[in-house]
Amino acid sequence: MKDCAKGVVLVVDDVETNRVILGEIIESMGCKVVLAENGVEALEKVREELPHLVLTDISMPEMDGYELCRVLKANAETRAIPIIFISAFDNPKDIVKGFDLGGGDYITKPFIPELVQARVNVHLSLYEATVGIREANRRLQVSVNEQLRQMEQERKNVLYALAGVAAENSWHSNDYIERMKYNCRILAQSLQLSPLFEDQISDNFVETVGFAAPLCDIGNIGIPKEILQKQSALSQEEWEQMQGHTRIGTQLLEDLQVTNDYNDFIQISEDITHFHHENWDGSGYPEGRKGNEIPLAAQIVAMSSMFCALTEERSYRPGYDREKALEIMQREAQQKFNPHIFGIFCKIARQLR
Repeated sequence: MKDCAKGVVLVVDDVETNRVILGEIIESMGCKVVLAENGVEALEKVREELPHLVLTDISMPEMDGYELCRVLKANAETRAIPIIFISAFDNPKDIVKGFDLGGGDYITKPFIPELVQARVNVHLSLYEATVGIREANRRLQVSVNEQLRQMEQERKNVLYALAGVAAENSWHSNDYIERMKYNCRILAQSLQLSPLFEDQISDNFVETVGFAAPLCDIGNIGIPKEILQKQSALSQEEWEQMQGHTRIGTQLLEDLQVTNDYNDFIQISEDITHFHHENWDGSGYPEGRKGNEIPLAAQIVAMSSMFCALTEERSYRPGYDREKALEIMQREAQQKFNPHIFGIFCKIARQLR
């Protein structure tokens, strides 16, 4: 039977005569037959070559057929292999027990060649179909994942483009976004080495914070340019309008969360966009959060953002050097920053851009 030409069938029986008879019947179908005397030897054979079908006796020394079935069905690699129980007994309880353990069929001795061949052919065909469906599902999942990855990248590209416009409107330099990504990643990596933060920061968190950091002020896209670039003090009305950029940015990111799936990049970006102007002492905005109520990603970005802003050149002043920027940040550190994070920030300052 050509359906079985490539099938590997494992026959497990402690009686040599039974193994030989079954082997000859199945080999005549064009299948490859592997023989084992008991469950223990059968598992060794399975490790050497994965069968497409197992025919196993029930009563055997060392490991019986039921236990062999239990072991195979507990392993993800062998779970899908169909199992046919063979026995001289046809007690309904034995049959039911075999099905409960995951067996797919049951044949009794003495063997009727045509019946054995029919059962073997059916289960090999079912196994082939199962494997085919599993492979089709795998390919579909790969395709879906790739499409989702492309959609995610397209969304990121749109966000970075908007963030670039927002940065330009705010008089940030052309390399501001890259500096933000780099400095936030360096700071997050350094915090990962601290016992205070190691449980909160994974490698994925480090990378995601780096990618999400430049979006902190993306809401500036909705703030008038004359307010963003105003060199004199803002009026109360202008200041309130300026503060609205956290809400605008967060809403923009929420609109991109098109599914209910948890998305690290969008979630961390929202934390950063919404909370990066909160202060450690609770004097910030938009919610007046304080201490560790402020998401860690937002704390990292707030510190890096201030450093990048101080060290870049503006139309109305030159950029401060590293030492001067840290001195200015130190004056506001108790108000603005987590003291532990700022301490680490100062230690790694020479690595920052």
